[in-house]
Amino acid sequence: MNTSVSNTLKAIKGCRFLLGLQPLYSYSTAKPAQALAFVPASPPPEPLEVKKLQDFIFSSQRLFVITGAGISTESGIPDYRSEGVGLYARTDRRPIQHAEFLRSSRARQRYWARNFAGWPQFSSYQPNAAHLALRKWELLGKLHWLVTQNVDALHVKAGSQQLTELHGSTHRVLCLSCGEQMPRAELQELFEALNPTWRAEAHGVAPDGDVFLTEEQVQNFHVPSCNKCGGHLKPDLTFFGDTVSKEKVDFVYQRLAESDSVLMVGSSLQVYSAYKFALAAHDRKLPIAIVNIGPTRSDPLAVLKLNSRCGELLPLIVIQ
Repeated sequence: MNTSVSNTLKAIKGCRFLLGLQPLYSYSTAKPAQALAFVPASPPPEPLEVKKLQDFIFSSQRLFVITGAGISTESGIPDYRSEGVGLYARTDRRPIQHAEFLRSSRARQRYWARNFAGWPQFSSYQPNAAHLALRKWELLGKLHWLVTQNVDALHVKAGSQQLTELHGSTHRVLCLSCGEQMPRAELQELFEALNPTWRAEAHGVAPDGDVFLTEEQVQNFHVPSCNKCGGHLKPDLTFFGDTVSKEKVDFVYQRLAESDSVLMVGSSLQVYSAYKFALAAHDRKLPIAIVNIGPTRSDPLAVLKLNSRCGELLPLIVIQ
């Protein structure tokens, strides 16, 4: 965004505050009664399980970690597939498909209206004990590389540096025509400037940051174009039906080749873009451990599988 546009948006925002105007939208989604509202039930980790994971981590010198949505549910973000509490179990709603976003202006309008309404809540989520434990392991030299399937940026907020966001991040936006990027927070200001009278009451929050709105609420929402070339804007993430870039995949394979063991945290690994790294690790005869509530696609490949909450188990591991 250029300086003049940015300054104009700041002025608009400041004037609204000085005039005592209400926010441009209302966000009435009730926060969960507890942080574990989207976490499947599981027993606390037993001492023997903790020791097994402790021994696994202790024997590793260059640990490769893959995380999924199950690590962020303890921060209040729902996932798609968890039994009883995931989005698929609670609703018939499905995430937007890549092809639909590209071909349909109506689909883009619907997506961005929901994302706009949900952004204040989604951007406020914070890392939990599991994210912070992995950051600590990195600082102590145990964690060689971390790959996350999540787009919530919670690993970034936790301070992780040796990190690949496999599916991108909702906190970045790019132009599909020229590739220009901007922070998602700046786009929020553009939305506010273009929709000064738009109101919507949001119901429920989805895993990737959008919320549930009716078609009537969406139809009058205005979506900005790229400030540089006028192209369509898209979050810098991999939608369902899209593929991760070859360059990113090759980079992750290189980090895996440098590693001596693999820990998979909070993922059913149903998405092949992550599962293929489990297959590659198995082919390399790397030991694999899994921490996830419920079965995963990689259970047959693992030497250790623990059905425990990530944020409850990982902080118990002592790194020497």
